[in-house]
Amino acid sequence: MLFQYKETMTQTDRKPRGKGPKRPRKPKVDPFAIGELEITDYKDVKMLRRFVSDTGKILPRRRTGLSAKHQRRIAQTIKLARQMALLPYTEKLVRK
Repeated sequence: MLFQYKETMTQTDRKPRGKGPKRPRKPKVDPFAIGELEITDYKDVKMLRRFVSDTGKILPRRRTGLSAKHQRRIAQTIKLARQMALLPYTEKLVRK
């Protein structure tokens, strides 16, 4: 028999699995709230690209750090820029 040796592990034998280093996470700051950026209009493509992923999707709040109010406003502005053909709907074709 090839597999004769059988060892049973108990809960105390297992090594605790850590999720990585516990560092305090730097809080994300809304750039519109502190006055760093302003949502002026849909023509500011350079500013809008900051909130669009490399595949052309609008980034979520947890990635951008925007407040709910500013996230809704930036989403509407990006959609308007897409309709005016200033921003593409998709950056590239992704196939699997």
